[in-house]
Amino acid sequence: MAEEIKKLKFNRNADLQIEVVPLQTLTTVSKGHLITPHRTNFYHIFLFENCQPTHIVDFEPIKIEPYSLLFIDKDRVHQFDQLLNYEGRILIFTDDFFCTSEPDTRFLRSSILFNDLAGKPTIKLSKTNFERFVAICEDITEELRLPTDNLKHILLKNLLHNFLLLSEREKRKQGYTELKKGADLDYTLLFRDSLESNYTKLKSVNDYAKIICISEKRLGQATAKVLGKPPKEIITDRILLEAKRLLVHTNLSIKELGQELGFEDPAYFVRYFKKNTETTPVEFRESYLKK
Repeated sequence: MAEEIKKLKFNRNADLQIEVVPLQTLTTVSKGHLITPHRTNFYHIFLFENCQPTHIVDFEPIKIEPYSLLFIDKDRVHQFDQLLNYEGRILIFTDDFFCTSEPDTRFLRSSILFNDLAGKPTIKLSKTNFERFVAICEDITEELRLPTDNLKHILLKNLLHNFLLLSEREKRKQGYTELKKGADLDYTLLFRDSLESNYTKLKSVNDYAKIICISEKRLGQATAKVLGKPPKEIITDRILLEAKRLLVHTNLSIKELGQELGFEDPAYFVRYFKKNTETTPVEFRESYLKK
């Protein structure tokens, strides 16, 4: 294991931070990186053709069906099936590419695709519907081959936006319960964004309520309606997720790991972890590595 989880970044030399890559090419060229747990600073959309791998996202095995889409948010820790029996394409892009305005940012942050609160990150399609998404990817690839001009970014962004909108439509058809837009959702998304940036430093609900400029009670009402959980539980869940990632995917000592998460006292970190998981950090690490 390494001292830290491998982080892959989008090619800095790329003019535009969007790309479509055949999965067969990717799994041949980058095999070592892919079967190792890693995170990225870009979003993934897998278009699986006639294959059935098991993709692992933050300890959860996702069994893939032929002709399906899989959406993975940036910074999630995932790894490819060891057999690398993948067929299809992968569409990747960054915030810098898509979020060129406040409405773009809001759309992506609240999308039912990358903020999957139902725990169903895949969309199963018929072969005919699947081909519609493949066609958009081919249009993106073709546009990327053309010389750069003032319209290139706009055209590519519109193609991606259409891909996302069509994906949301398909997900709704399959029984996804839409989150009601409004203040509760807005506050919850602001809380989640703040938590992602500050969970190693700020651990009280009051800290986040102050950042969002609302009361603790109002924040609690919002997360209860949107996520069905109080803010304190959401904070704990985020800290524990990172702790589990570091325990399994790095060789940091318990003391180093606790410090990485903002716990100066190793004994307190051990008590905190055991209280919320009913196992010690060492027991969790050993049990997972035995699997």
